[in-house]
Amino acid sequence: MSNRIAKDITTVIFDLGGVLFDIDYQRTQKAFQKLATITDFNEVYSQQKQEGIFDEFEKGNISPTKFRQGLRNWLPERVTDEQIDSAWNALLIGFPAERIAMLANLKDKYNLFLLSNTNEIHLVEVMNMLKIHTPEGLDKVFKKEYYSCRMGLRKPDKQIYERVLTENKLNPANTLFVDDLAQNIEGAQLIGLQILHCTPGTNLNEYFGGY
Repeated sequence: MSNRIAKDITTVIFDLGGVLFDIDYQRTQKAFQKLATITDFNEVYSQQKQEGIFDEFEKGNISPTKFRQGLRNWLPERVTDEQIDSAWNALLIGFPAERIAMLANLKDKYNLFLLSNTNEIHLVEVMNMLKIHTPEGLDKVFKKEYYSCRMGLRKPDKQIYERVLTENKLNPANTLFVDDLAQNIEGAQLIGLQILHCTPGTNLNEYFGGY
């Protein structure tokens, strides 16, 4: 992959957390360890491993209420819904202003879409945090936003990429997919999408030519 965007790219599909929005999974792991007085919550939930209840919640197959009930398998009875939500949202750091500025400039050059693995609790908090920088929301930047919890699918499922491409009549050869997780990048490659693996140190500003 070149360190500059290819000239034939007309559409960019961005991931949210870890690409545009700063996150830190260890903050949620530590928050739950403190609530539960356990030391192995990272064995249950991490950036690389989200199975069972976490996977179902990201696909929207269970409600926030059912999710909290499930988490109580690891928590003392005294823990409230508010404490659970606070610990669950601890990984959310924020939306850097420079990335919002980047998107505002890129939208005049490319068709921009958002495709995020997320859940209803995180999504509400992200939107609240986003209002600090962009009161009008993301719909002024993206042609359409796709969230796993409202699609019944999550990356790297093949069907989630295909739905975005089909619904918007996109050509994968001219569509760049940007994500921070290797498994999601690999899933996108399988259906022909062009990819940018946004690893630590990736300079999006430089990649997009200083926009």
